[in-house]
This record gives sequence, structure tokens and C-alpha cells, in this order.
Amino acid sequence: MRFLKPLLLAATLAVSSQANAVSVSSGQTSVLLDTPLLATVGLSLSGVGGPVIVPGNLGPNSVAFSINGRDAAAPALPTTFSYTAGTLAPFSGTIEHTGTVLFNDGALEVGNFTIGFDAGRVGAATSGFFVADNVTFAGVPLFDIGIPSALTATTDMLMVAANLLVSSELAGVLGNLGLIGVDVGDARVEAVAVPEPGTLSLMLAGLLLGGVAVARRPARTVAASGR
Repeated sequence: MRFLKPLLLAATLAVSSQANAVSVSSGQTSVLLDTPLLATVGLSLSGVGGPVIVPGNLGPNSVAFSINGRDAAAPALPTTFSYTAGTLAPFSGTIEHTGTVLFNDGALEVGNFTIGFDAGRVGAATSGFFVADNVTFAGVPLFDIGIPSALTATTDMLMVAANLLVSSELAGVLGNLGLIGVDVGDARVEAVAVPEPGTLSLMLAGLLLGGVAVARRPARTVAASGR
């Protein structure tokens, strides 16, 4: 039994340190754009393309884009985002979506959006997260995500609500650098999360070792009473 004690302790410490590691597996991101403001800079919303959810969860004028699963295949990109339940950080990876938005009678299409993080984009009003296009401007951030107004990061769900701010890249495309940081809408990520595979393995190992220890304990008691 002596050899089990350090093994059980090691498993317990491993489980406790990694039990909050979870991954985004599905869900949707709702977007509500300030269409009158966008129209003033030459972007008139004219429709959506692909499997877009209408309306989204931000009101009757919002739309929502499905979050790709972790096993998504081309042309869809798989979601790889993982985070720490309760605190969000540390986190890694990206949240990928399917669906597009059309502007100017379909002349401009953006979508299949990526939500990623770049520490270099952190600012007084920006969280470092951004929304990048994967259709017309491949990989180019269109919006910076503002400081969240609401954030829930648990073992089974992730919810983030924040403003969408014009990125420097989009402002450059539009030829108006004065638009950098302008609030043009709201976004709400509502994702289903699951424990990471490594976390499940550690939890099973801890439970197995705990069960072995419990199973052996009565045998020691019986042996002692028979002396």
C-alpha cells in the first residue's frame, strides 16, 4: 500500500491542477451591426450567405454564425479554442465560424469568421481578441473585440459579450483611419465546452487510484482484527 500513497497523491495533484481545462466544441456567435453607421462609410448591408441563423440572440436585427466543431473538415476550419474554467486564462487557439455577410448588393462578402487573440492588440478599450475574415480578406482582422461587458467561463459553457470596434486594417481598406476603434456593433459568443481529453484521463486515473485505495482499506482492517 505504501507505493500507492505517492501515486495517489501525484494523480490528485495532477487532476486538481488540470481539472478546469476545457475546450469549445460548438455553439454560435451572434452579431448586431450598426447598419446606419456602416452605410455612412460605404458599407450597406445587403444580405447573408451560407448557414446563417436569423435572427441571432441580440434581437430581431441580429444574425448568428455557427461555431465549427473541433473535427470540422475543409473548407471549414476547426475550432481549437481551449481555456481555463472560472478564469478564462490561460487560453489558446481560435474559434471558427461558418456563414457570411454581404455588403453593397453582394459586391463585398466577408465571413467564415475567426475569433483569435493577439497580445499586441490589447489596449485601453480592446481585449486583444479580434474577428478576422476568411473570404475576401483572408486572415485579415476586421474588428477588434472590446473589453467584455459580460463573461462566463465554466466547465460546460463560455459566454462573452462585447462591442465590435473597427480595426486598423479595415479602416485602411476603407481609406479612413479616423474609423479605428469606432464601435460598429455588438457580439455575443455562446459556446458549449467540454473537458479536454487529457483532463478526462487524469480524472479517471485519480478515480481509479482512489478506488484501489478504498478497496484495500477494509482488507487491512479485517487483517488487524484477526490478530
